[in-house]
Amino acid sequence: MDELPIPDLPPSRCSGRFTISTLLGMEEGARGPYTPTEGSSCDSAQPTHLSSSTLCTRTFGYNTVDVVPAYEHYANTKGVGDPRKGRPSLADLHSILKPDPGHLRTPVCDLQRSNGLPEAGPEAGLEEAEGESEPVPEPVRFGWVKGVMIRCMLNIWGVILYLRLPWITAQAGIALTWLIILMSVTVTTITGLSISAISTNGKVKSGGTYFLISRSLGPELGGSIGLIFAFANAVAVAMHTVGFAETVRDLLQEHNSLIVDPTNDIRIIGVITVTVLLGISLAGMEWEAKAQILFFLVILVSFINYLVGTVIPATAEKQAKGFFSYRADIFAQNFVPNWRGPEGSFFGLFSIFFPSATGILAGANISGDLKDPAVAIPKGTLMAIFWTTVSYLVLSATIGACVVRDASGSLNDSVAVWAPGCEGLACGYGWNFTACVQRQSCRYGLSNYYQSMSMVSGFGPLITAGIFGATLSSALACLVSAPKVFQCLCRDQLYPLIGFFGKGYGRNSEPIRGYMLTYVIAIGFILIAELNAIAPIISNFFLCSYALINFSCFHASITNSPGWRPSFRYYSKWAALFGAAVSVVIMFLLTWWAALIAFGIVIFLLGYVLYKKPDVNWGSSMQASSYNMALNYSVGLSEVDEHIKNYRPQCLVLTGPPNFRPALVDFVGTFTKNLSLMLCGNVLIGPRKQKMPESRLTADGHAKWLMKRKIKAFYTDVVAEDLRSGVQMLLQAAGLGKMRPNILVLGYKRNWQTASPQSLEDYVGILHDAFDFKYGVCVMRMKEGLNVSRVLQAHVNPMFEAEEHPENGTGSRAAPSTVGSTTLASEQQASTIFQSEQGKKTIDIYWLFDDGGLTLLIPYLLGRKKRWGKCKIRVFVGGQINRMDEERKAIVSLLSKFRLGFHEVHILPDINQKPRPEHIKRFDDMIAPFRLNDGFKDEATVNEMRQGCPWKISDDEVDKNRAKSLRQVRLNEILLDYSRDAALIAITPPIGRKGRCPSSLYMAWLETLSQDLRPPIILTRGNQENVLTFYCQ
Repeated sequence: MDELPIPDLPPSRCSGRFTISTLLGMEEGARGPYTPTEGSSCDSAQPTHLSSSTLCTRTFGYNTVDVVPAYEHYANTKGVGDPRKGRPSLADLHSILKPDPGHLRTPVCDLQRSNGLPEAGPEAGLEEAEGESEPVPEPVRFGWVKGVMIRCMLNIWGVILYLRLPWITAQAGIALTWLIILMSVTVTTITGLSISAISTNGKVKSGGTYFLISRSLGPELGGSIGLIFAFANAVAVAMHTVGFAETVRDLLQEHNSLIVDPTNDIRIIGVITVTVLLGISLAGMEWEAKAQILFFLVILVSFINYLVGTVIPATAEKQAKGFFSYRADIFAQNFVPNWRGPEGSFFGLFSIFFPSATGILAGANISGDLKDPAVAIPKGTLMAIFWTTVSYLVLSATIGACVVRDASGSLNDSVAVWAPGCEGLACGYGWNFTACVQRQSCRYGLSNYYQSMSMVSGFGPLITAGIFGATLSSALACLVSAPKVFQCLCRDQLYPLIGFFGKGYGRNSEPIRGYMLTYVIAIGFILIAELNAIAPIISNFFLCSYALINFSCFHASITNSPGWRPSFRYYSKWAALFGAAVSVVIMFLLTWWAALIAFGIVIFLLGYVLYKKPDVNWGSSMQASSYNMALNYSVGLSEVDEHIKNYRPQCLVLTGPPNFRPALVDFVGTFTKNLSLMLCGNVLIGPRKQKMPESRLTADGHAKWLMKRKIKAFYTDVVAEDLRSGVQMLLQAAGLGKMRPNILVLGYKRNWQTASPQSLEDYVGILHDAFDFKYGVCVMRMKEGLNVSRVLQAHVNPMFEAEEHPENGTGSRAAPSTVGSTTLASEQQASTIFQSEQGKKTIDIYWLFDDGGLTLLIPYLLGRKKRWGKCKIRVFVGGQINRMDEERKAIVSLLSKFRLGFHEVHILPDINQKPRPEHIKRFDDMIAPFRLNDGFKDEATVNEMRQGCPWKISDDEVDKNRAKSLRQVRLNEILLDYSRDAALIAITPPIGRKGRCPSSLYMAWLETLSQDLRPPIILTRGNQENVLTFYCQ
């Protein structure tokens, strides 16, 4: 195949794009307004319309409105000063458009971005024009080592490493200590893998743990965990600072240099320390990172100092304290456990050690300050877990091979090797600790001396420096994490009164206000100095975060959402679920009461966000899970045969725009809420090209209106040439599987006598179509009418057009009428009639024909609702005067078998009496304009006379249906006598036989039956299939 010809174009000297009008003109082969001519160049009057065509032409071989893939098309943000760049819309590509540069979207087809990557900065021309102005400083960004790994390692290492790990080794033995370490690390490693998966599933912004959880599980769980996680970090600043202050206080006590007293010294030193840490944080992330590196180096030096000390031959003073360098028999004795004291159990020691394995979220918490969070968080977090695990294992093994469990520390206890009466390993090295072991008064050894690492090390003060580095680095990491997480939470505005703290300052958008809040919280807890009760709750808050991170990863995986595509593949959804479950178990192992408090706070905050329903949409896995469940259940329903016991009235309601007929929406919403399907249908009448944009623009607004009115319903619309064909589309296509409507609900057409005959024919035709498609029909009539579009036009939204024919349920045009304020007020009041309490009125059911029971079922469902609960339900049936008792007993027996609770039954013996003459005359006057007046001619002649006007009533049809017509007149008299003050009337209407009953005659029946009634009336007719049963199978 020959290549497409490429037109010669002048060389490009600037970045530019074709307007759609230009390209449309070129595609049509015409010389557009910017077609290059002789001598034209980029510097001409329209310099930006030439160069970009080069790329389009080179890519596709011809000029086109389509664009090549580019980063800008998918990014939510843009650089300062950059114009918004996007792909052309479907209308730009598909529709025939007149060239109109002012209203068309500008396609991206830049020569600079031929590789599809984002531009490095503003356009070249803009850079040259503003070359003299100072560039905006770039924010400080960290890589995976400085930003994540070192930060996590410093937060994981803590006081427990120096002061408790040797003691745990003495209690549990080297073997079980390794098991405790590996169990703890298993939980943190699984959590690290989950963090890695979540952080690589899309672009991560600032907010750390809160951002990851909230964007995965939604604002409800994310918001609650974000608030307590930020608070836990703020209190953790106080905890680590107090740990540092206690160590300094102990040093002062050793040298008899207390400032005031032991308790107040902790407060003074703690306040000074946290103030210095705040100054480092406020100096900026760069200075904070330098301080963290300094602490990291100090801790590394302390480790090296310890390891060197283990190989230095022990002095007599160290031997008296139990240190004998590496010995195989000491390693063998310390390999097995030796439980002592109330905490001497496996899970007791596990609960003490586990907090020292936490801290893996320190790097993720500053996600907004990382160069590439998707690379830095997985790599740095997992490397930090690995190296800290190695350090724990090495420390427990080395100190367990060097130091005995018990030693007196007295140089006088040296004896000859294996002297008689001497017990224990130390006897073999010339030391007798038997006396203090038997009296349980030994002050040294692994089981008794917390400072064993300092004693073993080559230079003791370096271990103290390591303790300082571990506590201060953890305090500094928490002091930075808390404001960063809290700032993101404040900006999302999930909770009230916290937006003040969301403001950022400087190039890194530093949360200065958040720093100050964290500082105040930390100072408060330092001054209280009662952290023993708070510490378990804080640990449980962190474990809550681990559990939710793991659950987020599991939940996102199990929903099979196409949007879950993490680039980090080394995770397992089942491992993540295991990690979530184990985190919850550990919460209760640590402190059961603190776990209950943590869960209580999370549930309270969760409930608040669920109640407030913030207007955010982050594409959470909860949405994906809801879709999965709905899909699975819908498919499952299709596999089960329908049964009468499970029948539900699923309604297709012809509302037009739902806010035009609020009373109709409220009525159906009342008995379908939490029970069955409700679908609001709207027919947009007109050409498809004109109405489709209207459909797209208004659909979301109508759905939101339903949600705001607390109506659990769907909204759908169709575009059709006329009303009836649109309703036919809805009747056939609405619903999904077994979740399909089985009842058509529409408003009564009040203006049928004055409306165009075709609209009358269409309205009755819709009722026939519903019966043809096996639908039940429910027609609602209210004295004031249902359509409140005039009220909306007058008071609410003058932009609405009167696009709908009153009460027909959908959209044929009618000119807006001028009505008085009294009428508007009554219509507005009627629109809320079904939102108020109905009081102690009656619901009157006129079950005149057996339609399968639908006439009974809808009032029964209404009576179960709170607003209708006080109403008494009465059932009226036709009967003969000489058999009233028998017929009443039969109906009562039938109703009792249906278990509907209807006990008041009335027989209407006078239903066949002749109505009053004035009412008969009123009916005859009503149908007179629609009569054919054919003089009882034969059927062929009548059909010929009725050609083009099928709504006309022949004399023969009037005569044949006379009894039926008089029945409707008489029924209206009965309704006025019995149900004048009812809250609602439900009656079974007659059915007009298709082809035998003209539409005007049928509407005259409905009009006569329901006229002059003050209560709302629903004309309900089932599809002649049972909807009630008294069998249990």
